[in-house]
Amino acid sequence: MLVGTIGYMIIDNFPLMDAIYQTGITFTTVGYGEIKPISDAGRIFTITLIIVGFVVFTIAVGIVAEVVKKGEFQKIAKERKMLYEIARLKQHFVICYHNDYTVQVTQQLRSNHIPFVVVDPREDLDEIAARHHYPYFVSAEPHTEEGILKSHLSSAKGVISLADNVADNIAVIASVRLYEKEIGRDKHPFLIITDAASNEDEIKLQKLGADRVVTATKLLAQRINAIAVRPDMANILQEFLYRSDTPLDMEEVKVSKTSWLVLQKLKQARLRDIASVDVIGIRPRDGEFIPMPKGDTIITPKSKLILVGTSRGIQKAKALIRQKERPEELKALAEH
Repeated sequence: MLVGTIGYMIIDNFPLMDAIYQTGITFTTVGYGEIKPISDAGRIFTITLIIVGFVVFTIAVGIVAEVVKKGEFQKIAKERKMLYEIARLKQHFVICYHNDYTVQVTQQLRSNHIPFVVVDPREDLDEIAARHHYPYFVSAEPHTEEGILKSHLSSAKGVISLADNVADNIAVIASVRLYEKEIGRDKHPFLIITDAASNEDEIKLQKLGADRVVTATKLLAQRINAIAVRPDMANILQEFLYRSDTPLDMEEVKVSKTSWLVLQKLKQARLRDIASVDVIGIRPRDGEFIPMPKGDTIITPKSKLILVGTSRGIQKAKALIRQKERPEELKALAEH
């Protein structure tokens, strides 16, 4: 359109609007004819413009047909919908790379209703996601800006990197820690969990910034040792805490500085009487972990209580701990 307009203005001295109109009807080959007399040079220019316009139109139709044939439109629309749903997630986990470990981890996360996004550069990730029931997934390198932004890492709780080689895990850790500084999450850092093939890799990943490093060989050795030492004893964690159909649950609950329980003795909470929940550990904000705390233990601000009980009981205990005023249930117990 620009070339045609300038051409008519130069060759036949068309006014601007006449040149635009003549170019439009010529370029689209509608056949309205000449709006005013055109010279021989102008007619040659018009023929050239028609041929070029037809070629451009034909190529455009071919490109559109090819895109539709390959399903690019559907792919783009599906990705946009997926990204919109991921952008609504909060406190989710970003799981980097698909493999056998990823399948097992996501099964546990789903059973515990913990949202997650799987990030992997494979082109057939949509087929893999359908086969293994990944509700959210992103086809990109996890350590790149594309992978970080599309997985909505800024609102995530943490990252689980399960790469087949340590180099990819290192790249993910470095990228996440750098992104953490860019968005100002130094006070609330991401929880980074990764795997390692050896003790040497485990130490290396921890130094680089991983919060937890799981070594498969070490876990296997610990499990075999536990079975060998106590062959008649069932694995309590596996039988009760890691199964979705168990009545027993365990959770870490943070005591806010506005909670009524701050600076109170643990026994004053009466969690066993009200919610049938036991406190098996206390993790003070600035102190060592206290296993099996006594009733006289003072609860400090922002400490964390390790609760064991039924899921319903733990939810009730969390509601009691979050209250700012002394709960009515405790007042009723005191009267009796």
